[in-house]
Amino acid sequence: MSVDIAQRGPVGPRTVPFVIGGLFLLISVLLAGEVLRGGRGEAEGGEHVDLDEPADWRTVLLLTGIFLAAAVLIGPLGFPIAGALLFWGSAYALGSRPHGRDPLIAAGISLATYFVFDNLLGVPLPGGPLMGML
Repeated sequence: MSVDIAQRGPVGPRTVPFVIGGLFLLISVLLAGEVLRGGRGEAEGGEHVDLDEPADWRTVLLLTGIFLAAAVLIGPLGFPIAGALLFWGSAYALGSRPHGRDPLIAAGISLATYFVFDNLLGVPLPGGPLMGML
């Protein structure tokens, strides 16, 4: 089964994967050359990760639950509401505690994302109950 993807100009759906793949191949050749010349790389100076500390499973589980809830709720509630819950819940799980400000910022980010994708990029997102109002 072959998929025929119509290309409407010089840059289409086939171009980006080839460009990204080509860049990955170029970087891998450059890194292999560096290793063959004896380079071993250096640890990042800005990362302070204590490998003896246990993983923060509470945060991982909260983020997983929030993501799954947003995936389930995007159909019935639409992207603006499910996205706002996703952004707000993620901020909470990662430690943000201004409970009055975060929902407003999350709603703003979600609405802006909805408008950019739906109106500017032409990618239809489910509007849910807000479809008529947006």
